[in-house]
Amino acid sequence: MAEEKYDVTIIGGGPAGMFAAFYCGLHELKTQLVESLPQLGGQVAALYPEKQVWDVAGMPGVSGQELVDRLEQQMAVAPVDRYLNETVEDVIKEADGTFVIKSANRISRSRAVVIALGNGAFTPRKLSLDGADEAEGHQLHYFVNHVADYEGQRVAVLGGGDSAIDIALMLEPVAKEVSIVHRRDEFRGLEHTVNQLQQSRVNLVTPYLPKEIRVEADQTVTLGLKKRRSDEEKQLNVDQLIVNYGFTSNNAALNEWSLGLASDHHLIKVDSTMKTNIDGVYAIGDGVTYPGKVALIAAAFGEAPTAVTALAKALYPDKKMAMHSSSMGIGK
Repeated sequence: MAEEKYDVTIIGGGPAGMFAAFYCGLHELKTQLVESLPQLGGQVAALYPEKQVWDVAGMPGVSGQELVDRLEQQMAVAPVDRYLNETVEDVIKEADGTFVIKSANRISRSRAVVIALGNGAFTPRKLSLDGADEAEGHQLHYFVNHVADYEGQRVAVLGGGDSAIDIALMLEPVAKEVSIVHRRDEFRGLEHTVNQLQQSRVNLVTPYLPKEIRVEADQTVTLGLKKRRSDEEKQLNVDQLIVNYGFTSNNAALNEWSLGLASDHHLIKVDSTMKTNIDGVYAIGDGVTYPGKVALIAAAFGEAPTAVTALAKALYPDKKMAMHSSSMGIGK
């Protein structure tokens, strides 16, 4: 079978990779996007499809899934080959400067590569209490895929960061009752979000640690809590328990590639054009580091055109390129 040849290969189909693919299409670069999951959207689609996203300019409070849907609509403007449910196993730089992209069932070639893998594979930090594993998927959850599933339910959220607060506020309008349990008196979220929480109907249970979980005969769950620096204990009976202690992630697969990417604390080091230490390889999104880096979707949406513009100029130095979409004749 003949190996397909591309100008650009984007590895990772989260928001950063999707926007980079769109921008490659605008520059008429032959592009493929390779994503290991069966759908586009990365962590946003897999973990927070109904969570509101507030850090994307011009789209206040857009849900994760709606953001992904809009990015897909944007990608449709320009042709991009998509390969889903495909994991890149190696990227090899040839003597002529091109790259061999290897996955389990396919080999392709590319003149440039954009790595948009985020923080890599992610798994939730589990609740390490007896009975938690048995309750998982029934009364205990680590993700909220459908808000409607919690309508009229009594819900407890464990955690004190932005995501835990967002979940509690998201469920408040539909749930019968929402409690958030945090081990500290103060929450670690953004000030605006914390103020919203304090003004809401969400019951703040602080500073308590979960000590016991018990599934009752009526299929409700009772959470045994102990107050920090105190012998005081209490119980909280709910219909559903959502644990949000964050996620562990790793990009260990990158270490198996033949590229030899420079990194700092498992993050790919890039320069001001998003280029790595390997000519022709660029990286964007949460998985990169540079001075002043901010791990937000909004920042990644700026990194994508920076990387694509730089690689396009490197691939076609004599080609005059429009820098603004309004100059590219979209929709005409």
